[in-house]
Amino acid sequence: MSTTTTEKTAHARHETQEHDGAAVSRRTSTELVTGQGRTSIADSVVRKIAGVATREVEGVHNLGSGGTRAMGSLKQRIPGSGGRNVAQGVAVEVGERQTAIDLDVVVEYGVSIVDLAQAIRGNVVSSVEGMTGLEVTEVNIAVDDVHIAEDDDEEKQARVQ
Repeated sequence: MSTTTTEKTAHARHETQEHDGAAVSRRTSTELVTGQGRTSIADSVVRKIAGVATREVEGVHNLGSGGTRAMGSLKQRIPGSGGRNVAQGVAVEVGERQTAIDLDVVVEYGVSIVDLAQAIRGNVVSSVEGMTGLEVTEVNIAVDDVHIAEDDDEEKQARVQ
Protein backbone atom coordinates (compact mmCIF):
# COMPACT_ATOMS: atom_id res chain seq x y z
CA MET A 1 0.00 0.00 0.00
CA SER A 2 1.30 3.42 -0.91
CA THR A 3 0.50 6.84 0.57
CA THR A 4 1.77 10.25 -0.50
CA THR A 5 2.29 13.47 1.46
CA THR A 6 3.54 16.76 0.08
CA GLU A 7 5.58 19.33 1.99
CA LYS A 8 6.45 22.76 0.60
CA THR A 9 9.80 24.29 1.54
CA ALA A 10 11.40 27.60 0.65
CA HIS A 11 12.98 26.31 -2.56
CA ALA A 12 11.06 23.25 -3.75
CA ARG A 13 8.24 20.89 -3.01
CA HIS A 14 9.19 17.51 -1.59
CA GLU A 15 6.89 14.55 -1.90
CA THR A 16 7.24 11.69 0.55
CA GLN A 17 5.80 8.38 -0.51
CA GLU A 18 5.39 5.51 1.87
CA HIS A 19 5.53 2.13 0.18
CA ASP A 20 5.55 -1.07 2.23
CA GLY A 21 6.70 0.86 5.31
CA ALA A 22 9.68 2.55 3.60
CA ALA A 23 9.52 6.32 3.20
CA VAL A 24 11.02 7.67 -0.02
CA SER A 25 11.41 11.43 -0.40
CA ARG A 26 11.46 12.92 -3.91
CA ARG A 27 11.79 16.47 -5.13
CA THR A 28 8.70 17.19 -7.26
CA SER A 29 9.69 20.56 -8.68
CA THR A 30 12.98 22.13 -9.62
CA GLU A 31 14.51 25.56 -9.46
CA LEU A 32 16.94 24.95 -12.35
CA VAL A 33 14.90 27.16 -14.68
CA THR A 34 13.63 30.41 -13.17
CA GLY A 35 12.73 33.88 -14.34
CA GLN A 36 16.22 34.99 -13.33
CA GLY A 37 18.10 32.44 -15.40
CA ARG A 38 18.81 28.83 -16.20
CA THR A 39 21.18 26.40 -14.47
CA SER A 40 22.56 23.62 -16.65
CA ILE A 41 24.20 20.51 -15.25
CA ALA A 42 26.72 18.60 -17.37
CA ASP A 43 26.31 14.88 -17.97
CA SER A 44 29.70 14.27 -16.36
CA VAL A 45 28.48 15.80 -13.08
CA VAL A 46 25.49 13.46 -12.92
CA ARG A 47 27.71 10.49 -13.90
CA LYS A 48 30.12 11.22 -11.04
CA ILE A 49 27.37 11.67 -8.46
CA ALA A 50 25.68 8.43 -9.56
CA GLY A 51 29.02 6.57 -9.56
CA VAL A 52 29.94 7.65 -6.05
CA ALA A 53 26.41 6.95 -4.76
CA THR A 54 26.52 3.45 -6.25
CA ARG A 55 29.91 2.65 -4.73
CA GLU A 56 28.62 3.75 -1.30
CA VAL A 57 26.22 0.79 -1.23
CA GLU A 58 27.58 -2.25 0.60
CA GLY A 59 27.78 -5.23 -1.74
CA VAL A 60 28.95 -3.28 -4.80
CA HIS A 61 32.46 -4.41 -5.69
CA ASN A 62 33.05 -2.25 -8.76
CA LEU A 63 31.39 -0.55 -11.71
CA GLY A 64 31.85 -1.17 -15.42
CA SER A 65 31.90 -4.09 -17.83
CA GLY A 66 34.98 -6.32 -18.09
CA GLY A 67 36.63 -4.30 -20.87
CA THR A 68 35.91 -0.99 -19.18
CA ARG A 69 37.39 -2.22 -15.88
CA ALA A 70 40.54 -3.51 -17.65
CA MET A 71 41.09 -0.18 -19.43
CA GLY A 72 40.43 1.72 -16.20
CA SER A 73 42.99 -0.42 -14.37
CA LEU A 74 45.62 0.31 -17.01
CA LYS A 75 44.79 4.01 -17.04
CA GLN A 76 45.21 4.23 -13.23
CA ARG A 77 48.78 3.02 -13.54
CA ILE A 78 49.77 5.84 -15.89
CA PRO A 79 51.35 8.74 -13.95
CA GLY A 80 49.32 11.94 -14.24
CA SER A 81 46.22 10.17 -15.54
CA GLY A 82 44.10 11.52 -12.68
CA GLY A 83 43.64 8.25 -10.80
CA ARG A 84 40.38 6.39 -10.35
CA ASN A 85 37.47 7.22 -12.65
CA VAL A 86 34.41 7.43 -10.38
CA ALA A 87 32.10 7.67 -13.41
CA GLN A 88 33.27 4.34 -14.88
CA GLY A 89 30.31 2.08 -15.63
CA VAL A 90 27.78 4.93 -15.52
CA ALA A 91 25.86 6.29 -18.50
CA VAL A 92 23.34 9.13 -18.22
CA GLU A 93 20.92 11.16 -20.29
CA VAL A 94 20.38 14.61 -18.84
CA GLY A 95 17.53 16.88 -19.90
CA GLU A 96 16.50 20.29 -18.66
CA ARG A 97 14.61 18.91 -15.65
CA GLN A 98 15.08 15.13 -15.70
CA THR A 99 17.78 12.47 -15.98
CA ALA A 100 17.94 8.74 -16.66
CA ILE A 101 20.84 6.63 -15.40
CA ASP A 102 22.30 3.29 -16.55
CA LEU A 103 24.74 1.40 -14.30
CA ASP A 104 27.03 -1.59 -15.01
CA VAL A 105 27.70 -3.23 -11.64
CA VAL A 106 29.94 -5.99 -10.28
CA VAL A 107 28.45 -7.43 -7.09
CA GLU A 108 30.07 -9.26 -4.19
CA TYR A 109 29.34 -12.98 -4.03
CA GLY A 110 26.58 -13.85 -1.56
CA VAL A 111 24.74 -10.54 -1.77
CA SER A 112 21.05 -10.55 -2.75
CA ILE A 113 21.04 -8.87 -6.15
CA VAL A 114 17.40 -7.84 -5.80
CA ASP A 115 18.02 -6.13 -2.44
CA LEU A 116 21.27 -4.60 -3.70
CA ALA A 117 19.56 -3.16 -6.80
CA GLN A 118 16.86 -1.60 -4.62
CA ALA A 119 19.49 -0.07 -2.31
CA ILE A 120 21.49 1.25 -5.27
CA ARG A 121 18.41 2.85 -6.83
CA GLY A 122 17.43 4.51 -3.56
CA ASN A 123 20.91 5.91 -2.93
CA VAL A 124 21.42 7.09 -6.51
CA VAL A 125 18.00 8.77 -6.72
CA SER A 126 18.47 10.46 -3.35
CA SER A 127 22.00 11.69 -4.17
CA VAL A 128 21.32 12.89 -7.72
CA GLU A 129 18.01 14.58 -6.92
CA GLY A 130 19.37 16.12 -3.73
CA MET A 131 22.52 17.53 -5.33
CA THR A 132 21.21 18.55 -8.75
CA GLY A 133 17.47 19.15 -8.43
CA LEU A 134 16.93 16.95 -11.48
CA GLU A 135 14.16 14.36 -11.32
CA VAL A 136 15.57 10.86 -11.80
CA THR A 137 13.12 9.10 -14.11
CA GLU A 138 14.86 5.71 -14.06
CA VAL A 139 17.92 3.89 -12.80
CA ASN A 140 18.68 0.81 -14.91
CA ILE A 141 21.12 -1.68 -13.41
CA ALA A 142 23.01 -4.34 -15.36
CA VAL A 143 24.87 -6.85 -13.18
CA ASP A 144 27.90 -7.76 -15.29
CA ASP A 145 29.86 -9.97 -12.92
CA VAL A 146 30.08 -11.47 -9.44
CA HIS A 147 33.27 -10.84 -7.47
CA ILE A 148 34.56 -13.81 -5.51
CA ALA A 149 37.09 -12.90 -2.80
CA GLU A 150 39.14 -16.05 -3.51
CA ASP A 151 40.00 -14.62 -6.95
CA ASP A 152 41.92 -11.78 -5.27
CA ASP A 153 43.87 -14.18 -3.04
CA GLU A 154 45.08 -16.19 -6.04
CA GLU A 155 46.21 -13.05 -7.90
CA LYS A 156 48.21 -11.75 -4.92
CA GLN A 157 50.29 -14.91 -4.50
CA ALA A 158 53.77 -14.66 -5.96
CA ARG A 159 54.40 -16.68 -9.10
CA VAL A 160 57.95 -17.54 -8.06
CA GLN A 161 59.62 -17.88 -4.69
